[in-house]
Amino acid sequence: MSNETMFGVALTGHGGPECLEWRTDLPRPEPKAGEVLIRVAAAGVNNTDINTRVGWYSKGDNDADDASWTGEPLRFPRIQGIDACGHITAVGAGIDPARIGERVIVEPCLIEAQGKILECPWFFGSECDGAFAEYCTVAARHAYRVDSSLTDVELASFPCSYSTAENMLTRTNLREGETVLITGASGGVGSAAVQLAKARGAVVAVVTSASKAQSLRDLGADIIVDRDADYVAAVGASSVDVVLDLVAGDKWPALLEVLRPKGRYAVAGAVGGPIVNLDVRTLYLKDLALFGCTVLEPEVFGNLVKCIETGAIKPLVGAQFPLQDISAAQVAFAEKGYTGKIVLSVAMQTKE
Repeated sequence: MSNETMFGVALTGHGGPECLEWRTDLPRPEPKAGEVLIRVAAAGVNNTDINTRVGWYSKGDNDADDASWTGEPLRFPRIQGIDACGHITAVGAGIDPARIGERVIVEPCLIEAQGKILECPWFFGSECDGAFAEYCTVAARHAYRVDSSLTDVELASFPCSYSTAENMLTRTNLREGETVLITGASGGVGSAAVQLAKARGAVVAVVTSASKAQSLRDLGADIIVDRDADYVAAVGASSVDVVLDLVAGDKWPALLEVLRPKGRYAVAGAVGGPIVNLDVRTLYLKDLALFGCTVLEPEVFGNLVKCIETGAIKPLVGAQFPLQDISAAQVAFAEKGYTGKIVLSVAMQTKE
């Protein structure tokens, strides 16, 4: 590889793992005005990566015409990877050279990219190239310095999952002493939400499988609800202040039944199925508030970095793979046999 190329994984189109192509001749990006160049050390695996690859975000038949976060066609090849930890190695015009050498994590929800403020936010590794490569560029405002003794792999487990969880808690304004129910609690966002909710002084109930119950108790979960149980019978009708939902699916109506009057429901995932049945009477008779959570509130990522630096939250790395084994990593991710995140090591690659 020359100084003008880099290694990485290119997504060549919508489809299966065969669309992920390991390459050593990808063009190395140059930071434009207002940007920084990051040598990537580690990158997390997310539902976003797989959903984008297979075209899940399309509201048609997985049609490439609307299969991105913004509903616009993706341009291929695309370097995915919404989670990034690495070091700044160069800066574009207008950025203080003193930032070179900083260890940073990247805010995944971008309001600035390619030298412009965006009307509709982009997502790192979706609307622009991301972290599944040796180098990436991003607007300097989205590269947050982190002072921490955690490893690069551990830091790469935080950005997308933990900021999504923090955003859901921010939007619902979870307060000390309130009770929150978290579905999909053993995944990256769910396990992050358990920690962040406990840091707020909340009583935390989680929906999970029996095999993962103890790991969630170790994180601070107070109440364990088996995912096959009747949620209302297990938790109680009108007993929960906030629901953080990452699953949706057939059991969704029960999530509104367990909310107290004036309860708050937030959703940021639908691994159980995106189409649900809503009895509107439950919504208005209980004066419920429903929040869809994708774009981060302005304060969220900075607050997350503070939590990392103070040790208020801890990383949960369920497994680690080298970047060139991304297909195996995504298979392991889909099998859901872990608590926390799967992370790809990018810094040390041996395949030429």
